[in-house]
Amino acid sequence: MDMKSIKQLLYKGEKVDTECKRAEKAVPKSVYESYSAFANTKGGYIILGVEEDKSKQLPEERFIIQGIDNPVKQMQDFWSTINSGKVNRNILKDENVYIVEEEGISVLVIHVPRVDYKQRPVYVGENPYMGTYKRNNEGDYHATEDEVRAMLRDQNPEGNDSLVLEYYSIDDIDSETLKHYRKMFQNRNPEHIWNSYEDKEFLEALGGYRRNRGTGTEGLTLAGLMMFGKGLAVRDEFDNVFMDYRDESHVTSEIRWNDRVTYDGTWENNLFNFFTKVISKLTVDLKKPFVLENQQRVDDTPVHKAIREAFVNLIIHADYLLDAGTLKIIKTSDGFNFTNPGILKLPKEEIFKGGNSKPRNPRMQTMLRLIGFGDNAGSGFPTILAVWRDSGWVEPELIEDTVLNQVTLKLRTVPVLDTVMKSMVEQLSNIPTFSKNEMEMFINTLKDNRISSTNISQADLIKMVNLLYDRLSDIANNSKDDIEKALDVIAQKISEIAIVSGDSSKFTKELTDILAKTAEKSAESAERLSDRQKQILSIMQTGVEYSASEIAQLLDLKGSRTRQLLNELVKIGAITGTTATKKRRYIKTDN
Repeated sequence: MDMKSIKQLLYKGEKVDTECKRAEKAVPKSVYESYSAFANTKGGYIILGVEEDKSKQLPEERFIIQGIDNPVKQMQDFWSTINSGKVNRNILKDENVYIVEEEGISVLVIHVPRVDYKQRPVYVGENPYMGTYKRNNEGDYHATEDEVRAMLRDQNPEGNDSLVLEYYSIDDIDSETLKHYRKMFQNRNPEHIWNSYEDKEFLEALGGYRRNRGTGTEGLTLAGLMMFGKGLAVRDEFDNVFMDYRDESHVTSEIRWNDRVTYDGTWENNLFNFFTKVISKLTVDLKKPFVLENQQRVDDTPVHKAIREAFVNLIIHADYLLDAGTLKIIKTSDGFNFTNPGILKLPKEEIFKGGNSKPRNPRMQTMLRLIGFGDNAGSGFPTILAVWRDSGWVEPELIEDTVLNQVTLKLRTVPVLDTVMKSMVEQLSNIPTFSKNEMEMFINTLKDNRISSTNISQADLIKMVNLLYDRLSDIANNSKDDIEKALDVIAQKISEIAIVSGDSSKFTKELTDILAKTAEKSAESAERLSDRQKQILSIMQTGVEYSASEIAQLLDLKGSRTRQLLNELVKIGAITGTTATKKRRYIKTDN
């Protein structure tokens, strides 16, 4: 990070991932509270040497980079303090703390990563309940006792749902719910030995009933009661947890929802009943192709499976021991929202990559998997991503709210092309050559694969595509990935239109010319590279993998600065990154 990057960060305003402090002569004590807060939340930057004038509104006037007089000493003092027991653990490496200098002004930057769930909480002093901090848009705040207990629970490698609930016995199981589950289990596993077990023994094999050998107590586990318990027993023990499904796909100002499943006294409100009542409602409107397999119709599709996977994730990752929380599913006209109590145990990057599932409720995961719901450990979320990508829909969003302590998965059944095009219409309609209506015609043409005198001519189509490509890189509202996906779809659609129109050769030539212009724009972007970025590209050989440390050594740069430059080159497509872990490698692309 250089001074320009620091200014860009500050001018966005002090927020959940940035904290600035004056620190002219010494490291402020509050730095260690911010260190705890960032580590326990989403990570962030602490910048020493910046004064905030809260009476000013403009960021350029509000944040004043004054610098610090003794940056080397302050950095040494910080390291001495953080290693002396001031905090319960040091999670930083040398590359996380560095000095940035420009025109005689020095600031100290401390980059605090989000800590692994096995190391939370990070706290100041000796008492986690007194010294644990979290971060919100207002700054650092003391974590509540319930939040600290949640962090300590997450350290348990066995999860939460093996907890023995003393005084809850087999009598607190709803017999009809368990009967329904056992029937599904037997249909899927007809030869399984558990089918011969009595209910209590069956529950024990599932992980729903347990004897604590240490204390001698026995009873239903959290998994057993929540999945199969009588509604009254569930509410007695977990009155903090609510289950709510709403169909808001055709709402109006007078109608807030079309259908709802929540506790109303007509069903035993355990998790298994909630799951079986709601799952069919979620997928009832999805298209089902007519496919025969062994002379029987198969109605299942990858989308059906992905939605079930999302529902399973909701159940197995929820923290049912928080002081309050809701398992909430909202069905809308353009997708689904799944919300569960509890923050993410793993960083989003690891979740998107898959292969490392850390559910809070592994016994519930097993119960559902044994009747055909839920993928193999760690592959569920990548499966959802793949289905949505193959369907041409916008990428699913995983939203973590560390203040409300909940996670929401948004699955929107909206084509990528539609979302990008919506922004393009607004941008391109400002060009006098074409009106907004004409641009909308162009989009419909791409969607419908047709050209006729009633919608748009080939000549105008070519002009519009040229304008679209010329303006594509200037549309700030769209991510690079979405733009690339849109380009792929547009190119394919134009080729299809060309074939339909019977003028394939002309369209192919025009499309080739447009793509060539796009390559020229990439070359122009390369000319705007910084000297350091050009230097990196000059020493990298095409197709050869390099680590950040190798590049840093060749350039005699700090590791953190090198990684920043490499990530900037990845964003503009000059190089690619192989993975988002410590072992990340970078490859120069052949443009």
